[in-house]
Amino acid sequence: MLPETHHVDTVYSGAKGIFSQVQDGSLLIDSSTIDPATSQAMALTAKGHNSVYVDAPVSGGVNAARDAILTFMVGSPEESFDSVKVLLDCMGKNVVHCGAVGTGQVSKSYSEPGCSRTFYILNCFYPQLNKFSRLGLDPKMLAKILNMSSGRCWSSEVYNPYPGVLEGVPSSNNYQGGFGTALMTKDLGLAQNAATVTKSAIPLGGLAHQIYRAMTSSGYAKKDFSSALKFLQGEEQS
Repeated sequence: MLPETHHVDTVYSGAKGIFSQVQDGSLLIDSSTIDPATSQAMALTAKGHNSVYVDAPVSGGVNAARDAILTFMVGSPEESFDSVKVLLDCMGKNVVHCGAVGTGQVSKSYSEPGCSRTFYILNCFYPQLNKFSRLGLDPKMLAKILNMSSGRCWSSEVYNPYPGVLEGVPSSNNYQGGFGTALMTKDLGLAQNAATVTKSAIPLGGLAHQIYRAMTSSGYAKKDFSSALKFLQGEEQS
């Protein structure tokens, strides 16, 4: 599981990479979130080495990893999936076969970083949280009200971005741990690339990508992506 495409290229295809010494019949499971075309290219190279490469990007974050309830989106030959699932079941609650190699990446791009959750967070939930906290409503009380109403969502109930509202989430640890802003920026870029290739309009995706790019250049790169709340409040990071 590596941060970006160039890391995957180096680890697999570099001078001392996996492909330089891989044994026949090896099963290579890559849980990086990268471009689908790169996963497909790796699978072709692996086939030339009598091995199988599958893409299995992951969703769930640090807490789900700790509790072994991650979700894996697997792109693999159908005949290889059972072997993949046996291994990933040790770490995940949901191991889903999405189709051929590359489809795991497509599923990840459109199920999490480039879509509804991030768009909703940045365009609806965070601005409302900022507004009501500035009007004097206690963030814990606001979260309680939201979770009892139609405003209930993942960000209010599971991953609240306001410090001190929930224990065990990055916002209550100075936004340390979790899923970094730089990685979110990368994933949103992958979603943008996929939208360009398929000629799909995702205007909110473009706005979200711009915000996270600005955060990355404003000192938030290593902070959890929920630190967007502080960024939208106008707080600069050193």
